[in-house]
Amino acid sequence: PAAEKWAGEGGGLGARHCVAIALFEIGKFEQAATQLETIARDVAPERPGLRAEVYIQAGQAWMEANHAEDAARVQSQALGVKPNDPDLWIDRGLSYAAIRAWPRAISDFDKALELRPKDVETLVLRAASWRNAGEPGKAMADAEYALRIAPDHSEGLLERGFAFLVLGDRAAASADFSKVLSLVPAGSEAARRAGERIGEVVRAEHDHRPELAEHGAQAIFRVNGRHRPRALKRGGGGLNYCFAVD
Repeated sequence: PAAEKWAGEGGGLGARHCVAIALFEIGKFEQAATQLETIARDVAPERPGLRAEVYIQAGQAWMEANHAEDAARVQSQALGVKPNDPDLWIDRGLSYAAIRAWPRAISDFDKALELRPKDVETLVLRAASWRNAGEPGKAMADAEYALRIAPDHSEGLLERGFAFLVLGDRAAASADFSKVLSLVPAGSEAARRAGERIGEVVRAEHDHRPELAEHGAQAIFRVNGRHRPRALKRGGGGLNYCFAVD
């Protein structure tokens, strides 16, 4: 209400931005995204960095509204201003992954890794994209590389386990999933996924079913139980702050 009053009293872009953030915070993501996108277009041309940041926020809001194509569109606007921001390439890659545009997601993760080599989370994201694109060998390569850097990375182990499943090595897959269970808290998303896969391996061995190897390539792309971009972490924890945009 205070932000809306400020905006109504001629508070300018700053007030409008705070209204959009308030909408985001109460879960009106589509309205917030639309307003943030409009604000970004209205930012003065001589402030391109600020315009990019508001587009980043708009992309975040579109993702929360389950409009990944719109998120990718505004993230592309931000990348036109900030092409050397690896997190922004990751954000758009995750948007493309949400709509299963795997080649585009992989291309964006490639760019992020050029800018920030050996980033374990991005390697795991690209491994998941390769797996879903039907390229288990490339998924395995990325997962292995990530695990050489961080041997106990639970999502890396999950991705390598999925790749092993697709490639038909159930024993190796089960070993990776078991290790995940030893590393993560009981009841976590990673524990649930690992436990499910171990159960499938056991049932497949019992029933002598070869089709399990196809499961990994069809799994839904998820990392840490999220499909949201890392822009959520910008600005001290979320979209709970207002820019001085006037």
